[in-house]
Amino acid sequence: MATQSLTYVFGVAQSLSGRAWHWRGGNMELGDGAGALDRDILSQLLMTRGVARDDVARHARPTLRDFLPDPSAFRDMDQAAERIAQAILAAERITIYGDYDVDGATSAALMVEVLRALGSEADFYIPDRLLEGYGPSGEALVALAEAGSSLIVTVDCGAMAHEALTIARDAGVDVIVVDHHKCAADLPPTAALVNPNRLDESDLAASHGHLAAVGVAFLLAIALVRTLRAQDYFTQREEPDLMGLLDLVALGTVADVAALHGLNRAFVAQGLKVLARRERIGMAALMDASRLKRAPQASDLGFALGPRINAGGRIGESTLGVRLLTTRDPEEARAIAEQLSALNEERRAIEAEVQEAAEAQIAGQHNCAVHVIAGAGWHPGVIGIVAGRIKEKTGRPAIVIAQDDKEGTGKGSGRSISGVDLGAAIIAAREEGLLVAGGGHAMAAGLTVPNDKLAAFTEFLDQRLARDVELARAGQAMKLDLALAPGGLTPELVDTLETAGPYGVGWPAPRVAVGPVRVVKADVVGKDHLRVIASGGDGKSFKSIAFRAAETEMAQTLLHRSAGRQFHFAGRVKIDDWGTRPAAELHLEDAAFAD
Repeated sequence: MATQSLTYVFGVAQSLSGRAWHWRGGNMELGDGAGALDRDILSQLLMTRGVARDDVARHARPTLRDFLPDPSAFRDMDQAAERIAQAILAAERITIYGDYDVDGATSAALMVEVLRALGSEADFYIPDRLLEGYGPSGEALVALAEAGSSLIVTVDCGAMAHEALTIARDAGVDVIVVDHHKCAADLPPTAALVNPNRLDESDLAASHGHLAAVGVAFLLAIALVRTLRAQDYFTQREEPDLMGLLDLVALGTVADVAALHGLNRAFVAQGLKVLARRERIGMAALMDASRLKRAPQASDLGFALGPRINAGGRIGESTLGVRLLTTRDPEEARAIAEQLSALNEERRAIEAEVQEAAEAQIAGQHNCAVHVIAGAGWHPGVIGIVAGRIKEKTGRPAIVIAQDDKEGTGKGSGRSISGVDLGAAIIAAREEGLLVAGGGHAMAAGLTVPNDKLAAFTEFLDQRLARDVELARAGQAMKLDLALAPGGLTPELVDTLETAGPYGVGWPAPRVAVGPVRVVKADVVGKDHLRVIASGGDGKSFKSIAFRAAETEMAQTLLHRSAGRQFHFAGRVKIDDWGTRPAAELHLEDAAFAD
């Protein structure tokens, strides 16, 4: 056991979920935590997330000053800024063409806000998910030009829209693309294409390939203001408050599941401060509709605010998100926020139906690297969420496809696991002629596939990604940061752990191991959540909850086979503020026998 403890946390080589428990970095067994809640924990958390020891201070409090690159380092950034500045000075009509998800809505809102602050009567256009699909269409771009727009800026889309942008060019329309999705070597014709994932980018710009589109748009806003400043534009006009836009950047970054390291982490850390001030009317209304009274955390952006914005694009009206985030009317903001909340509830019901049908298909899929699931009549607005749920449940990349038998095609959305670049595989499948359209980034992708090529597409993915998936899954041990006795689970510990945030993809929230404990009470709450009251040998007890886990082996063991046994628990510690005073609770992810 002494040898095991050097490798395994609490000696757990195989948990109830079949995983080994490894330290993320060095051994951090704190016992009851007494005297240990100091800067050493913060330093350890930062270093186990890739921060060099001599760079801890910079990452402990991430600021834009420390992480913001010169926007001019990105290809076409200066050309884009010059063209937009020219349009502002000449009073040209500018339209922002966005996507219907949160990143698209926040990117469009950011550009509209900047342009209006600079004196331009900028408008926006968000395509309908069902009628128009993802990305710019040549027909829509030409129609916007015919309606008077001489400059169109696409955000969160366009990097692979060769056909649409060729049509726009031939019609004499100037289009600037601001995107972050994977690019092919052959770029579409544009006035400028700003994307850190261009294959011809500089090393500095390419190192920011993890930015969401809203982050790229923010860099463009900086470049635009700098360009206008050089032309003495602000001698009679105030410069726009770009820092006040960081609430939009934070929301789009977290909701798009962008990796929260480097500049993204600074964006979110500073954006949360802006959100806490509740100065944006639409954002305040959205927080009210989400019943969020305290200062928001990064997790609130992903699980409360983001899904409501997304609901408009998924099953409602695609423009609702941008309208909410740009309105100056409190009553309009309240009405839109309430509408988005209602749509979000409707989305959940639709999602549950598709989830059930998709899981029935999974039961018949064996030895596959990627779960590809398709069904006729499924709502395209929820397939991305369902793909994410399946990925979490199976530990494999998942693609869920809503088929339209009348059109003979299916629109799919995929979610991947760390170490498996799904976006690159989708682009490769498109280049093989297996897809009508497709693209994305490492962790998420979208596609359109002919129904008669679905089997060949599935086989292509299996062959291309089998090795990557195998290697990624082999490394899927439970990574833990701290080991504690139950008495160490305190609100003070939660506060200490939060200082190393904000957390998200690429910057994982700390996991703690707690034990040994005995189960005092275990039951199912809600539809399928496991709730456990556990007590340790130190006499301390705590509450834990495992979301959507009632049918798992872990839950069944704790519910029915825990008598007389001791366990170790693993998960993330949070504040439970429902009682008379805050208490620490564990969001349970795994458990193991301790005897």
